[in-house]
Amino acid sequence: MTEYVIRRFFLALVTIWIVLTFVFFVLRVLPGDYAEQQLANQILATGARTEEARADQLRQIRARLGTDKSLPEQYGRFWWNILQGKSETSFRKAQPAFTVAGDALPYTLQLGVMSLIIAILLALPVGVLSAVRPDGFLDAGLRVFAIFFLAAPAFLTAAIAGAYAVKYDILNIGVTSQQLLWEEPWESFQLFLVPALAGGLAVGAILMRFLRSGMLEVLRQDYVRTARAKGLAGSVIIARHVLRNALIPVVTILGFLVAALVAGNVVLESMFAIPGMGNEILAAIRFRDIPVTQTFTLLLVGAVVFVNLAVDLSYFLIDPRVTVSGAES
Repeated sequence: MTEYVIRRFFLALVTIWIVLTFVFFVLRVLPGDYAEQQLANQILATGARTEEARADQLRQIRARLGTDKSLPEQYGRFWWNILQGKSETSFRKAQPAFTVAGDALPYTLQLGVMSLIIAILLALPVGVLSAVRPDGFLDAGLRVFAIFFLAAPAFLTAAIAGAYAVKYDILNIGVTSQQLLWEEPWESFQLFLVPALAGGLAVGAILMRFLRSGMLEVLRQDYVRTARAKGLAGSVIIARHVLRNALIPVVTILGFLVAALVAGNVVLESMFAIPGMGNEILAAIRFRDIPVTQTFTLLLVGAVVFVNLAVDLSYFLIDPRVTVSGAES
C-alpha cells in the first residue's frame, strides 16, 4: 500500500511537470508581449518616440520584467522559484503571483464547493430512485432530465437562468460587493447561486447516470437476492449492500469531473464577474501576464491531479475487497 501511494505521488509530480513545461513554452510562443503593451501605453501618454528610443525603452521594460533572459534561464528560474516556494511578480498588479492567487482562491473554492454540493444532492436521490424503479414513468422522466443537462452546456444554462432571474427580479445577480459567503451571506448567495446551479446540474447529471448504471448492475448480484430472501428491508439492502458497492464507478468519474468543473467555472466566473481564479487567469492570458498564468496553472493542475489521487485512494475505504493490484488495473 505504501509503495503504491509513493508511486502514484511521484506520477502526479511528473504529470504536473509535463503540464507546466508545456504551458511555459506555449506562453512564450504565443503572439503578444506585455512589454510592448506597456510601451504602447507609455507612448500614448507621453507622445511619439524615435525608433532608437522606443527600442531602448522596450529593452528596459523587458529587463525589469525578466523576459529579456534566454529561454533556458527563464525555465531554470521558473522551477527554482517553485522549489523554493516563491512566486514571480505579476506584470499587471506588481504583486507576487501567489498573493494574486490567494485573493482569487476563496471565490473559486466557494463556487466549486457549492456546485459540487448541488451535484451530489441531485445525483444521489435521483440516481437511486431511477435504479430502484427502472423503466417506469419516474425513471423515464428522470433520465430525460439528466440527458437534458448532459446535452446543455453549463454556460448556456447559466445564461438562460441568469436572464430569467434578472427579468423577474428573483435574484440580485448584479451585486457589486462581490463578498464571500462568510462575509455577506445573502448577497454572496445571490451572486453564486445561478453559476453554482449551472455547474452543479451539469456534473450531477453525469453522476446520476453512472450511479443508476452501477446500482442496476449491483441489484442483479446474487448477494442482493440472498439479502432479499432473508427478509431484509429494501431500504437496508439499498443503503448497506447496493449503494456502497455502486459508488466506486461514481467516485472514479467524480475525480475526472473535478477537472471539468474547474474548466467550466472559468467561463462561469467570467460571465458573472466573479473575481475568482478563472476570471483572473483569463485576464492574465489576455494581457500576457506570464507569472500569474504559470502560478494559476500550477495550482489548478496540482488540485486536479491530487484530487484524482485522493479518489484512487478512497477505493480502499469504500470497498475493503479492493487491493493495490485491483486499483492499478
